[in-house]
Amino acid sequence: MKIATPDSHSTPASAPVQTHEAFAWIRSERIDSLNLTVEEYEHRRTGARHYHLSAENPENVFLVAFRTVPTDSTGVAHILEHTALCGSERYPVRDPFFMMIRRSLNTFMNAFTSSDWTAYPFASQNRKDFDNLLDVYLDAAFFAQLDELDFAQEGHRVEFEDTTDPSSRLVYKGVVYNEMKGAMSSPVSALWQGLSQRLYPTTTYHYNSGGDPEHIPELGYTQLKDFYRTHYHPSNAVFLTCGNIPAHEHQARFEERVLARFERLDEIITVPDETRYDRPLTVEDSYALEDDDTGSNKTHIVLGWLLGRSTDLEDLLKAHLLSNILLDNGASPLRHALETSKLGSAPSPLCGLEDSNREMAFVCGLEGSRPEYAAEVEALILGVLREVAEHGVPQEMVDAALHQLELHQREIGGDSYPYGLQLILSALPTAIHRGDPIAVLNLDPVLERLRAEIRDPDFIKQQVRTLLLDNPHRVRLTMKPDAELSARRNAAEAARLDAIRAALSEEERQSIVARATELQKRQSRHDDPEILPKVGLDDIPADLFIPEGAREPVGAWETTFYPQGTNGLVYQQLVIELPQLDDELLACLPYYTRALSELGCGGRDYLATQLRQSQVCGDISAYTSLRGRIDDVQDIRAHFILSGKALASRHAEFSELMRETFETVRFDELGRLREIIAQERARMEQGVTGRGHSLAMGAAASGMSPGADINHRLRGLAGIRALKRLDDSLDTEAELERFAGRLARIHALVLRAPRQFVLIGERERHDLLRRDLETVWKGAPATADSAPFTRPALRRSARQLWTTSTEVNFCAKAYPTVPIEHADAATLEVLGGFLRNGFLHRAVREQGGAYGGGAGHDPDIAAFRFYSYRDPRLEETLQDFDRAIDWLLDTRHEPRQLEEAILGVVGAIDKPASPAGEAKSAFHNNLYGRTPAQRQRYRMRVTGVTLDDLRRVGETYLKPEQASLAVITSAAVAQRSGGELGMEILPL
Repeated sequence: MKIATPDSHSTPASAPVQTHEAFAWIRSERIDSLNLTVEEYEHRRTGARHYHLSAENPENVFLVAFRTVPTDSTGVAHILEHTALCGSERYPVRDPFFMMIRRSLNTFMNAFTSSDWTAYPFASQNRKDFDNLLDVYLDAAFFAQLDELDFAQEGHRVEFEDTTDPSSRLVYKGVVYNEMKGAMSSPVSALWQGLSQRLYPTTTYHYNSGGDPEHIPELGYTQLKDFYRTHYHPSNAVFLTCGNIPAHEHQARFEERVLARFERLDEIITVPDETRYDRPLTVEDSYALEDDDTGSNKTHIVLGWLLGRSTDLEDLLKAHLLSNILLDNGASPLRHALETSKLGSAPSPLCGLEDSNREMAFVCGLEGSRPEYAAEVEALILGVLREVAEHGVPQEMVDAALHQLELHQREIGGDSYPYGLQLILSALPTAIHRGDPIAVLNLDPVLERLRAEIRDPDFIKQQVRTLLLDNPHRVRLTMKPDAELSARRNAAEAARLDAIRAALSEEERQSIVARATELQKRQSRHDDPEILPKVGLDDIPADLFIPEGAREPVGAWETTFYPQGTNGLVYQQLVIELPQLDDELLACLPYYTRALSELGCGGRDYLATQLRQSQVCGDISAYTSLRGRIDDVQDIRAHFILSGKALASRHAEFSELMRETFETVRFDELGRLREIIAQERARMEQGVTGRGHSLAMGAAASGMSPGADINHRLRGLAGIRALKRLDDSLDTEAELERFAGRLARIHALVLRAPRQFVLIGERERHDLLRRDLETVWKGAPATADSAPFTRPALRRSARQLWTTSTEVNFCAKAYPTVPIEHADAATLEVLGGFLRNGFLHRAVREQGGAYGGGAGHDPDIAAFRFYSYRDPRLEETLQDFDRAIDWLLDTRHEPRQLEEAILGVVGAIDKPASPAGEAKSAFHNNLYGRTPAQRQRYRMRVTGVTLDDLRRVGETYLKPEQASLAVITSAAVAQRSGGELGMEILPL
């Protein structure tokens, strides 16, 4: 472990006022750019490390991580992560993790398996809740029961198809097994796994830490327990905390609950350096693609280099800087070559730096290519690198890349994960590999050194040579589509199961039947939830925090300013009332917003514009939002938003670039438009299996309101199919010109529509930001010559089977309901959690084997939706959705179940975001009538829901004749099931 000394690399801080006797304080360091102090401790007896990020933040975060280093692809670390959460010494209930989700006001709860670590994080703003979760997490991590039936449920098992009939065929089941079948259905996942296998021939990264479905059944229960004993030990653990609870209070709990019971472990688990190649490796492989057109351009060709250790901060930042220079945007030399090449349709989604492993990897390449182009793709990439090594890149490009690193360092996140957890996760890989995580958090000293080094014109040239051109540890991987691969795998699996079945004795057959029965009994068992700690409705804060903005005229435009602690960043949005669009223009709306900030503007081409963006701001992007009225979802409003962020010191330049992007965009760059559409198609197609449940829900609810229909047509499954047709049609300049003309027509209408601005920044910068905005955005208010956007009312049902290349299913069922201001909307939202907690989790996930399943209400489109995620079943899951309603109406329920569902809804409503994110949410909710008063009123209605209310809305709205269905599945399954279910089959 490197210890910081008082020099220019760090800002030492004094020792904490109070420490815990079981821990030795090592150092503290103040990081002004993050407004926190990092404290490092070591547990005296076990050697466990504790890093505490002391900050004035009431959202406290905990994470404990273990170095988990698999030596095969059975998924042992991943299955252990699941199984450890199925009951522990102090909490011997079957499912404490999901039970605590229901008994908590957490802002985050999860568990992660990475390639070489497993982590258990949570966050909460409530101290009682935090302490409850800490007790449960510590006991789960260090004193897990690891019941063999839980291993069978979460990992894998063989059962007879009819669990009570030993003459029926055998099948594999298991939550992780099905999760990884879904994950590996993604070509990008298969590509990364294939590349890792070759880039890392001898270390743990050679294997699939999540588990390869072909090898998961090889994992035995004894192996799982042995892995737990050696890896889940304090000597192999790192504790990280963030927030306003002092470190010594955390440590008192760690010591009392866990650490006092352990001694130091002699074995040190590490990942060794990889054995290096002395010459590049060329490999060809295949991925499964159920498509009649596998002979077309669907091959992935990538080059990967193994670089140095991620624990060396200077090497890490130099690698990031080089990756940004080469690949960050369309002006970057390598990305430009890949985007404009005729050898493929788009840059590979793997392009960039992978820095989470002990040794980093740099990857670039193309998708949408052909196998015979592999050598040409390699020559193209190496040619660009040689050009950079010989001639360098413009200094402004290097400065811009460093500017992006600085902006990333300063920005306060928290819109996806809690901000404290984001910081912890950024430091975790270095902590796991016994590097210096404090240095990773405090980048400013290294950035300053880099700022000096990049003045040398040979700096980037040398980096390209050292890291890439002169580095023989390089792999060229060509991944071809194979329409028969999935069938061959399924046949091999069936043959393996047939062989197992043929070898079974009668006693073994009865044992399988008995275990299935025993597991079903365990899954149906009702444990006493009061074994677990909880918070109650009395612990819910009285009020919902919503930032307040000040509305004021700035020049000709109305502007809302939100004074938020943004750590030196400023956020700006141009908000325009979307004008009416005919069907032809509406179909092009997502491509208009995608292209707007990626084309040239201000007299520049797109390359110069992309460089200018990276010089002055974090990003500029455009999107549209659409919502129904709070009392009528059939009456919709829509807005166009141009959004960006920058360091406050660059606000004037950033404002000018925002104006140029909006007012002077060039739709004559036809080649660039062609590239954008090809890239968007690739991105949307790749995302299907990752968000299949959302897409299926969107399709099922698509006929329930105009907003639901538009979301499905533009961003959902219908939108993906339309995008594929558009991409296939843009083969001639004439077609491109017509397409560009449609985008220009949309833009002309948007330019004339009423507009306003949103500004978010620190209070003391208000006058300066206001002055910049007024100086740049001149002119008179727009006088719209077209009506605002609207659509006719819509209510129709759907029964759709969408087919794609997938090993698992995504099922959805939807019912029309009511908008958010209706008195029943809050009850329907509580009902979603109530059905998930009480019935669907057990039926769809535990018994059905899906990775996820649940229900929820979307008042913006007035629809109640059931869903499953990475699901091995189809018809049975749709039946479970119906059985959930029967359970609601026919079963006597406990008040505790209602309280748990209410807590879940309130926790989601109260979940904090980043300072900028909270301000944006406040503004846009207000824009559509979701005022602070309305949101507080809705929250109060949630807390007042009764069991009788739940039954009433179930009877009122969840009627079989009103249901709509949508499923994403494979073509083979669709052919078997479509006719029986009376569903329309729609190839994606």
